[in-house]
Amino acid sequence: MKRIVSVIYGLIAYLTFLITFLYLIGFEENLLVPKSLDSAPTESLSTALLINLALIGLFGLQHSGMARPGFKKWCLKTIPSHLERSTYVLMTCLMLILLFWQWRPLGGVVWEVKNITLTYILYSISALGWVIVFLSTVLINHFDLFGLRQVYLYFKSEKYQYLDFKIIGFYKYVRHPLMLGFLIAFWFTPKMIITHFIFALGMTAYIIIAIHLEEKDLIDIYGDLYKKYQQQVSMLIPFLKTSLPES
Repeated sequence: MKRIVSVIYGLIAYLTFLITFLYLIGFEENLLVPKSLDSAPTESLSTALLINLALIGLFGLQHSGMARPGFKKWCLKTIPSHLERSTYVLMTCLMLILLFWQWRPLGGVVWEVKNITLTYILYSISALGWVIVFLSTVLINHFDLFGLRQVYLYFKSEKYQYLDFKIIGFYKYVRHPLMLGFLIAFWFTPKMIITHFIFALGMTAYIIIAIHLEEKDLIDIYGDLYKKYQQQVSMLIPFLKTSLPES
């Protein structure tokens, strides 16, 4: 019975991710959602700015904090190991839902492209960013990343093991194509409203911090293999071989 419940929990977490991810695209691209980044402002500039920065900060604390080995160790005192990843995914989705709900749009335009051809080009590049995000998860094992592999192995009474370190697809050119995809999606827009700019800037700052923390964990897991990868492949910009400073 516990195995069936675990699979159901994992599926709920995964379906919540799918819905949240699709809503994120609509929220950022201003498509088919009741409130998006560029909706009409309802608060004063200072109040809205403080709330929005707090929301980005809360998301960053949850998303990176729960991924730290120390937190995982503490979490496993109450949550079975095979549900740890699904719980992380579920909590991340809840934080994004909070951000969607409480986000305060701001007025003003940072830039606006008038040329129709260039407008469509920018929208296409932004859409490409979302495609890169999804394909990057597939390349590193989509179902492991979102917790389904863990509950499946538990259902089969098999022990979980870290995936082998592989350099395939986008990962031959940048170490974090998933994050690069988000940056492309966030920044390539023909009309950059101040709200959108704050969101993109805040998420970019978080992504840089998150990569630094993640790379420390990857070195702990894969050791010299990952250090060699750092030296050979750029972090975010293809063919620019730079690694984050060690700490």
